[in-house]
Formats: sequence, structure tokens, C-alpha cells
Amino acid sequence: MEENNETSEGGFILLGFSDQPQLEIIIFVVVLISYLLTLVGNRTIIVVSCLDSKLHTPMYFFLTNLSFLDLALTTSIVPQLLWNLRGPAKTITSTGCVLQLYVSLSLGSTECVLLTIKAFDRYVAVCRPLNYTAGMHPSFCKTLAGIAWLSGVGNTLIQSTITLRLPQCGHRRLHHFLCEVPAMIKLACVDIHANQVQLFVATLVLLLLPMALISVSYGFIAHSVIKIKSSQAWHKALGTCGSHLLVVSLYFGTSSVIYIQPQRSFGHSQGMFLTLFYNVVTPTLNPLIYTLRNKDVKGALRRLLHTQFLSFSTCASLVGVCCFVFYIAWYLICYLLETLKPIKIFLTLLCVSTNLNFSSNFNFGICALKILLKFRVTVLGFKAQSYKAN
Repeated sequence: MEENNETSEGGFILLGFSDQPQLEIIIFVVVLISYLLTLVGNRTIIVVSCLDSKLHTPMYFFLTNLSFLDLALTTSIVPQLLWNLRGPAKTITSTGCVLQLYVSLSLGSTECVLLTIKAFDRYVAVCRPLNYTAGMHPSFCKTLAGIAWLSGVGNTLIQSTITLRLPQCGHRRLHHFLCEVPAMIKLACVDIHANQVQLFVATLVLLLLPMALISVSYGFIAHSVIKIKSSQAWHKALGTCGSHLLVVSLYFGTSSVIYIQPQRSFGHSQGMFLTLFYNVVTPTLNPLIYTLRNKDVKGALRRLLHTQFLSFSTCASLVGVCCFVFYIAWYLICYLLETLKPIKIFLTLLCVSTNLNFSSNFNFGICALKILLKFRVTVLGFKAQSYKAN
């Protein structure tokens, strides 16, 4: 029994979308673009919320935690997924699988609780506006965020440990693109009914219960707005709570399907796409949903960009970050796909036209940084001439 319970040294084989090789290329491009947008969007929210004093409120404190969660969650999944999509090798080491299982489940569970806390924050803001400042004190907000993180860690310590203790009898082929509890349970060579019941109970606590609490919160919000009978109040409530409600629907709607009925054969088709959606696509959409209709964030971003544009040091830092992200995108595409020679030729000509060297992929980051700095100097020179003309 002990020999059967041990995973072989070769790790696991993540079959994922290997039965559809043409689809893998499309998924690779979509996942890569989504991941880069996730990095840029969520980092922007974190930076803006931290640097702008007007956004030092409970709402943006929880939004910053959510953005950090999305960054960590996608980073624990996407690099391995991109590596497996790029070629025939679909393996993941035993250590890597264990880490991915623990980290992704912990972050996903934390996000469920954090979204519930954000709903409570919106309830207090709309239904108890006079008590909002006193009720949502910074220390209380930090306590709520700590509870969310601890609940995620506790859930993954219980579920992941129980799942990894199941005898696998040498089974190494996972019909999934990541190490996830429902897929790992199917590797067991014993009766897994008790594990499915335990997973269902955990789903009730961390998925269905938060969904019920969020529904109750928004029920009270709707009731309060109806009593006011003001179209302006309706618009304010929609602007305040609409984005959060949309994020909740996207995340809980897809994840609950996977975890409520793990015995179904989701791993081959629908289940993988649903998992891909709430682990990769939803973190990409969150920054767009929270910022497109949010005047506070857009105003803070304008102020921050204006300040950075006038300050050389902060502007250079911003250019460096943008250049780094762009360089990573270029390197991943060239290395993993190796089919973008026209783009490389175009960028080579661009560097030559600006009298810069572009001899290798390694030098591309420096080249792009110099191009952006030249553009900045040109714009600042034009702005100075405009001031003199006025």
C-alpha cells in the first residue's frame, strides 16, 4: 500500500487539451494575452490605490487585496500551462504539482471569502452610510482581510492534505491542465465517495454560503434603494455595487459548477474550459470591470500619470515597468511559438531607425527602453515649446 501511495519520480502528466493540438495554439495565445493584461491591470490597481490618498478607503483596501490575489492565483497556474501548451511535453514534477495544488486552492478559497466581505462593505456603505466610517475602521478591515486569508490557508491544508494522502497506485495521468482537487481525486484507486462528500461540504461552506450571504446583502441594498424611490439613488447604487455583483457572478457561477458535482466528467471538455475561465479570464476582466465605470479610479489614474509625466524619476520607473512587461511578452512569444519573424523584423527596423542596436532578444529590453525614453524626451520638448509659445 505504501508503494502504491507514492507518486513516481517523473511527477504527473497533465493531459489538458492535448487531444486537440490545433486548439492548443489558440488557447496559448488567449492565455498569454490574458495573463499579460492581468499583470498590467491588477498591478495598476494596486499602485493607484496605494499612491492616491483619496483611495485610502475600505472599498479600495479590499480591492487591492483582490488584485493581489488575482496576480498570485494566475501566476501559480499560467506559467506551467503555457509551458505545457507550447509542445508535446505535458509533465509537471511532483513538488510542482503539490505546490500548485496548495497555493491555487488557498488563493481561490481566500477570494471567495474576500468577495463576501466586499459585499458586506457595500451593504454598510449603502444601508448604513452614517456609520460607515466608524464601522469600517481600518483595523477592522485588516481583521476581515486576515480572516479571509486564514480561511483560505485552513481550507487548503485540510482538502489538499486529504487528497494527497489517497493511494494512487501509480496513476500519473491527470485529465486536466493543472493540479486541482477534483482532478486529483480521480487518480485514487480506492473508493472516493467519502472524499467527494467532504469536497461537497467544503463547497457548501466556501461557495454556496458566501453566495447566500452576498445575495442577502444585495437584497438589503435593493430594499433600501427602493424605499428612497430616487432615480439618482438607483444610479449611485448601481455604480457602487454593479461591478462587484458582476465579478461575483463570473467567479462563483463557474467555480461552483466544478466543485458541486466533481463526479461528473468535466475534465475532458466543459470542466477544463470553466476552470480556465475563472482562473485565467476572470482575473483579466476584474480590473476592467472595477475601473471602466469607476470615476474615482479613473481620476486617480489621471492624477498619477500626470504627476509621473512631470517627474523624471517616477516616469523613468513607469517606463521601466512597461518595458519589462513588454519584454517578457516578446520573449515568451518568440521562445514558445517561434513563428513571429515578421514582428521581429519590424522591431529590428524600428530600432535601426532610432540608431539603436538590436542584435539579440536579450538586448530588446534595453532597446525598447531607449525608444520609450526618446519618445518621452520628444514629448517633453514639444510641451516646453508650447509653454514658451504661450
